[in-house]
Amino acid sequence: MSHLKPYSAEWHRKRFLREAIDKYLDDYVSTEVILSDILDILHEKSTAAFKEFEYINNLEAKIYNIQ
Repeated sequence: MSHLKPYSAEWHRKRFLREAIDKYLDDYVSTEVILSDILDILHEKSTAAFKEFEYINNLEAKIYNIQ
C-alpha cells in the first residue's frame, strides 16, 4: 500500500479489503465459503440496487402519467 496516498479513499479501501482477506486466511476458511460469501454480498448489493431502480422507475411512471 506504499504506492497509495496515506488515508486516502483508495488507501482505506485496500486496507479494509486486506483485513477481510487476512481474516479469511487466518481462520483457514475454505475457498468455497469465501466464494459463497463474495457472491452473497454481490447478490445483496444487486438486489438492493434493483429495488431502488424499480422504486424510481415507478415514481417516474407516476410523474409522467400526471402530466
